[in-house]
Amino acid sequence: MFTRGLILFALAISLWACGNSGEENAADTAQEQAGATSEANGQTFGDAVTAEGAINYEDLYQQMNAADSLPAKVIGMVDQVCQVKGCWMDIVAQKEGVEPMRVSFKDYGFFVPKDIAGRQVIMEGYAYREVTTVDELRHYAEDEGLSKEEIEKITEPIEELKFLASGVLLLDGDSTN
Repeated sequence: MFTRGLILFALAISLWACGNSGEENAADTAQEQAGATSEANGQTFGDAVTAEGAINYEDLYQQMNAADSLPAKVIGMVDQVCQVKGCWMDIVAQKEGVEPMRVSFKDYGFFVPKDIAGRQVIMEGYAYREVTTVDELRHYAEDEGLSKEEIEKITEPIEELKFLASGVLLLDGDSTN
């Protein structure tokens, strides 16, 4: 009889412990999910991107003065977006003397919304310098909606800082937040 009581007591303790563990695990899972949702703070295009380890565009620009290319995660403000498809965007610095950076998307695999000028983004990918041909510059000018006369004024190639993004996180809110 004593053994049967001991077994029932041990069983009751085990069930109670399992029940509490499940409740704690459910609470932990809910917190993890809430953290992931609030950490995202925006909409992702392409590969998933988080804010962890991102540097601002001005810092990348400085680093690129001493490098031909480098992998990077960058936060910056969108100045312009291709108005045809959203297949490229320009990132601008908050201070003068820093040229804009043309961003394209890996393997032409994703696009961004055409109405995000003035918004902050975090991009992960590869920064590099490249000479942009007159034909490419004219194509970009056409995508921007420039007039034929303005497009014909483009007669010289230029060396630009470019970024090939594998993923973009469009942050919630506007650039003033």
